[in-house]
Amino acid sequence: MGLGLGFGLRLGFSGRKPYTGFMRIVGIDPGLATIGLGLVEAASVHDIRCVEWLTISTNAGVATAERLREIHDDLGEFLRKTTPDLVVVERLFFATNAKTAIDVAQARGVILLTLAEHGVPVIEPSPLQLKSAITGDGRADKRQVQDMLMQMLKLTATPKPDDAADALALAVYGTLHRNAQSPITK
Repeated sequence: MGLGLGFGLRLGFSGRKPYTGFMRIVGIDPGLATIGLGLVEAASVHDIRCVEWLTISTNAGVATAERLREIHDDLGEFLRKTTPDLVVVERLFFATNAKTAIDVAQARGVILLTLAEHGVPVIEPSPLQLKSAITGDGRADKRQVQDMLMQMLKLTATPKPDDAADALALAVYGTLHRNAQSPITK
């Protein structure tokens, strides 16, 4: 629960050192039990470097309000450490499980509140928009997205867990679909 380095984040590193002068973009795959985070730095849409990926996890045996507070606190700490220029948070899409949808919606609300408190610009793509931007096919499966992500970021292995890999894909989406104030150019 919390950030694994003493608070609840489980970190994975690309093995590359961070680059200065690049736009820092965080992708967030929202959830109540596990929140995926991915951080990239980009000088252009053709020069994207993976900095790290990690997860925030919360304990299922704890009251929902406490879990949401933990997400708020851990994400706030991550934002203070990484100082992103842009954050990309996936929009919700659930066809069947209402309980899961409500839990994720509550966590997503806390995530958006935390981002607003830190004054970070946010982009919110749907899963279809994300898959289309990364693979060219809005109906691509998880493996196809991960394969393209590995190619774009020059990774030798698929980031794990899947929540963190999804978050990295969201961060890459941010380099491709940034807001008009972004310093990234084609």
